[in-house]
Amino acid sequence: MAVEFIGIDPETDRDHCPTVWADADAQEILLQGWKPDTETRTGCEASSPANGSLPDSEAIVRMPARMIPMIREACDAVERARLR
Repeated sequence: MAVEFIGIDPETDRDHCPTVWADADAQEILLQGWKPDTETRTGCEASSPANGSLPDSEAIVRMPARMIPMIREACDAVERARLR
């Protein structure tokens, strides 16, 4: 797996660090973020077209809007690799 670090929250305290990576080989982006509170998670599950609650193998993470450019960059990195 060739994971490429894309960026970290510019307002990080280095203890709670939303982070973005790209894995071009797997054609995936990886996100580290904050866990939502129970009310938010329940709202996400209720509004999803998926069947049932979130499985243990998946997670909902919160990412600050200031990281949108990094998420776009990760998407671009994966897409560029796919086009090679």
